[in-house]
This record gives sequence, C-alpha cells and structure tokens, in this order.
Amino acid sequence: MVNTQSECGAGTVLALGLGAVVMALLLGLLLLAQAGVMASRAASAADLAALAAADAARGLASGEPCAVAADVSAKQDAKLTSCTVAAGNVVEVGTELAHPFRWGVATGRARAGPPP
Repeated sequence: MVNTQSECGAGTVLALGLGAVVMALLLGLLLLAQAGVMASRAASAADLAALAAADAARGLASGEPCAVAADVSAKQDAKLTSCTVAAGNVVEVGTELAHPFRWGVATGRARAGPPP
C-alpha cells in the first residue's frame, strides 16, 4: 500500500513556484520593453533636434543651431549631450533620456543637413 499522506500540499507548492517563475519572467519582459521604448524616444528626440538645428544652420529658422537643438530636445524630455555643426550645414546631435526608475539612460544620435 502507498502512503499518500506525504504528498499532501505538493501541488500547491509546485503551483506557487511556477507562479513565481512566470511573474519573474513577466517582470523581465516588462523591463526589456520599457528599455526599448526609452531608446526609441531618445532616438526620436535626437532626430527632431537634428532636423530643427539643420534648419537653423541653413537659415530657414531663427536661432543658433545648437540652442535650437537643445530647446527641441528639452521639449521631448531629453537632454542634449552633443551638438556639432559641420561643413555644409550638417548638424550632428546626441541626446540622453533618463530612465524613470533611475536604471540608466537611453541615448540617441542623429545627423541632418540640406538635401543632396
């Protein structure tokens, strides 16, 4: 005869353990998705800042190109980390966007200039 009393509650422990593993995997997936969103937002802020700065460098908009880029990136909640105006009114910018949980920053880089 088999003693079944020693296995009482084993299914509950297994279900709780499996639930904890699933929750940990979901948390990891959520953090990965958040990092992707932050990287996309930083890249978009860099694109917008570079385009606005290139327009200012060409004289299509008023203002100094890097100041315009800083203003545009600030409106996107990003910080302008670099701004270079090269020959031919080509502007290269870099942006940083702080992670809301303070786990690092997402960076973006963009280059814009007049059409070829």
